[in-house]
Order: sequence, then structure tokens, then C-alpha cells
Amino acid sequence: MADSPAAGPAPPRRHDSREIVLFGGVYGAVLASSMVAALTQYGHTSAEVRGYDAAWVLVTACASALAHGYAHYIAERVPHRGWDLLRALRNEWPLVAAVLPTVFLLAGARWKWWPAKGVEFVAFVLNIMILFVLGLITARWSARRWPGAVLVGLGDALLGVIVVVANALIK
Repeated sequence: MADSPAAGPAPPRRHDSREIVLFGGVYGAVLASSMVAALTQYGHTSAEVRGYDAAWVLVTACASALAHGYAHYIAERVPHRGWDLLRALRNEWPLVAAVLPTVFLLAGARWKWWPAKGVEFVAFVLNIMILFVLGLITARWSARRWPGAVLVGLGDALLGVIVVVANALIK
């Protein structure tokens, strides 16, 4: 029996790189949309505020990545080697990478590369597109045909739309 004490503890579950990238990408895109929605709730759209928003999105993504990586580390409930915690944290890089386009948009508004007012809508559209592409890629990797893959991508993009609609209803 695999669960008997003689068998010893199970090794920690290794997540494959596709799973890590897709999970982190989806999590990051939804997090970025949620953060932009929360930070723009009161209509502050000055360039200075957009710089503040960019910093908060990045800090929140890093904190979320650390918390999620640490949660994976402790949730496995198996003896760990010295570097396992660092590996668990390293595996969260896609979450941070997925918020970088939003951080770039907000920082660009701070640096007056484009207008600060309305940049949140561009960020929402960008994150919805990221969700669509990740859903499409996932479906294609799962050997789905193009029509089915497009539907999966649209379903994932719908998640982003729900965040935007929820923000509009909350305001």
C-alpha cells in the first residue's frame, strides 16, 4: 500500500512548467484587473496617482507570489530540503510577470507617455486579452481543435470581463 508508514512520506508534488506559467498568468491578469479596479475606484486619474497605482500593483503581485509560494511549501506536509522554499517561491514568477504590462501602462501614464485618465480601461482590455491568449494556448496544448480552443479562450476572457463588470457595479 502506498499510504502505509513503511512506504515513507510522499515526495513533494512537482508542478510542470506549463502549469506554473498558465496558473501564474491567469492569477496575475485577474489580480492586475482587480487592483486597477480597486485603485481607480474613486476616480483619481492624475499622473502622480498612476505612479502610485503602478507601485501598488507590483507590490501586491510580489506579496501574492510570496504568499502563494509559501502556501505551496507548507501545504505539501512533507519533509523539505533546504532549497525547497526558494524553489516554491521561484515558481511564482509568472504571477509577477503577468502584472508587468499593467504596471507598464500605469507607470507610462505617470511618466506622461500617454494620458493618465482612462488608462485603466486599456489595462482592463489588455488583461482580458492576456486571459484569452492563455486560455487559447492551454486548449491547444490539450490538443483541442481551433474552434474549441477559441471557445476556451473566450471563456477565460469572460473571467476578466466579470472583474470589470463587478468593478462597475461596485462603483
